[in-house]
Amino acid sequence: MASLDSMRPRRWLVALASIGLGLGCPSLHIPGPEDPPPVDTPRLVSVTIEYRQPNGCVTTSRPCDAPVEFFGSWMRDGGGFRLDPDPGSHVWRGVALAVPVNFPPRDSPYEVRIFDPFLRDTTTGGYTAQRLKIGNEAIARIETPGGHDEHGLIYIDDNGLGRTP
Repeated sequence: MASLDSMRPRRWLVALASIGLGLGCPSLHIPGPEDPPPVDTPRLVSVTIEYRQPNGCVTTSRPCDAPVEFFGSWMRDGGGFRLDPDPGSHVWRGVALAVPVNFPPRDSPYEVRIFDPFLRDTTTGGYTAQRLKIGNEAIARIETPGGHDEHGLIYIDDNGLGRTP
């Protein structure tokens, strides 16, 4: 059994440790906002797409009855969608949903284009931005015309209307 004299230093150590814990540690928390600042997410709008197909099919290697498809650079790869034909005309229409607003310009304009099976055997391989309207605005600026990566440039405003760069 331990003597009383040998237990006294332990008691003092325990007492000092208890006092130290009772006083607590200095706070390392710096006062500031409790929540992170909100992320500025872009507004999303629906945008009408209209494309006028040429009057005749120039493709001879395959049938021309495939649908017209639309692609925009805000979409994920493979995120294009088919447009609906207007009966009795060569006009195709659709609505792009959840398009991030980028006008007034905060970044580069969107790149847009169509795949048209009527044009499959041309130098563009069927891709074009000609005769294309985005948010009721005709595409006026076409990059690499006549090439396989032909595309038009457009901004989209808060009303879902296209704005030419």
